[in-house]
Amino acid sequence: MSENRTNGLRRGAGVAGAAAAVAMGLFSTGAANADVFVPLPDGQKTGPGVTITRTGEHAVVMPGITNNGVSREVRVSGNATADVTATPEGTPGPWNGADNSPGTNNSSTHGASTITTGYIVGCQVSIGDEAVSLSGGVSVKPDSLGLSGGFSLGLGPGQVGWVAIEQKDILKAGVYSVEYEDMLIGITGCAGYAQARSYTVVEIIGDHYSKTTLYGQPFSIG
Repeated sequence: MSENRTNGLRRGAGVAGAAAAVAMGLFSTGAANADVFVPLPDGQKTGPGVTITRTGEHAVVMPGITNNGVSREVRVSGNATADVTATPEGTPGPWNGADNSPGTNNSSTHGASTITTGYIVGCQVSIGDEAVSLSGGVSVKPDSLGLSGGFSLGLGPGQVGWVAIEQKDILKAGVYSVEYEDMLIGITGCAGYAQARSYTVVEIIGDHYSKTTLYGQPFSIG
């Protein structure tokens, strides 16, 4: 059994700041302009040759820096772990097409098994159990990480964005963990309500291709 961890995505105030948010509930006295701490439940899903577990997920929802009603920001934290028991060597399985195609969960094989974790963000779209079939006009990859330690999405009504916080290859059986803290996601252009939901997808290539996706609980971002 091997263990692989990604700990480099640590930004901002950290766990201590999140704990303070729990104690205070709201960071500022003006409710309309307050930062709101959102605790999110753990989750687990087992698929062919893999068990995906999500722990410690939470979000801090903030008004947009311009405070104009069409922008907002959220900082997300959590840990996603894939316990891979399958042997992911062999002939690559099917390629799912371009990222963000319907039903792909913003992932596609590229010659190696992978774990990808990130967030689905929607403007005036309810992100429920049908998230597997959602597609939208925006897709942000891990190498798009900005100097400020976050991502920015421009979303209009009815649009969905896929923000892939981290993706790593799975080259053999073992435990693969991706941990992120206070990762900033900014949304602009959304005049209506907005929602977000975490996802972690594991694709295992080889003689018996499989894809297993664990979704988090949807939460409002204003």
